[in-house]
Amino acid sequence: VEVYKTVGDTALSLYIFEPAGPAQKNRPAIIFFFGGGWNSGTPAQFEPQCRALAARGMVAITADYRVASRHQIKPTDCVADAKSAARWVRANATRLGIDPQRIAAGGGSAGGHLAAAIATVPGFESPGEDTKISPLPNALVLFNPALVLAPLPGLELANVGDRVPAERMGTDPKNISPAHHVKKGTPPTIIFHGKADTTVPYATAAAFTTVMKAAGNRCELVGTEGARHGFFNYG
Repeated sequence: VEVYKTVGDTALSLYIFEPAGPAQKNRPAIIFFFGGGWNSGTPAQFEPQCRALAARGMVAITADYRVASRHQIKPTDCVADAKSAARWVRANATRLGIDPQRIAAGGGSAGGHLAAAIATVPGFESPGEDTKISPLPNALVLFNPALVLAPLPGLELANVGDRVPAERMGTDPKNISPAHHVKKGTPPTIIFHGKADTTVPYATAAAFTTVMKAAGNRCELVGTEGARHGFFNYG
């Protein structure tokens, strides 16, 4: 367990799962962000995935970050924490035996949003960050992620924008909507999404995939028939 950031009296930790055997250099890594609507949740959500990936040779990390129910913050603060966490991992890559050019970001629901936001959304940095160190992940692994937080031109997505008002988000939702900030060079992405998800509709993942491919990026969407929101949770 390592503290990556302290905000006031709140220490935010990373829970690091390393492969068994002798320490090695230049291993691939992934950092996961839990779901919970930016309001609740726990890093334990992705512990099973971390253990599974560590057993396959990755340094797998599950991150804590501030949430509204415990810290009275907005999703903009969650984005800032996620960027801090990703930056800390890259800054400490050598010590952790991680290849700084093979760090993936992952997450589910709101956590999937945070992983994607690190890769796409400019700004929303915490004060005092060493911005010479990039938080940009080299790949994205997303589960039922919230990727479209505002209407997308040319794509009819019912209720998008009505469900995430600016008052809740801490900014115009478009400012932290990953789909609105995709550009050529956005990291290669794989999305696992339940086709029966009514919390984050499958259509939003399909829209994000369309935007990614239009920009010349790799994006694979794996839809699961009949699966609802959170279907990926262990057990």
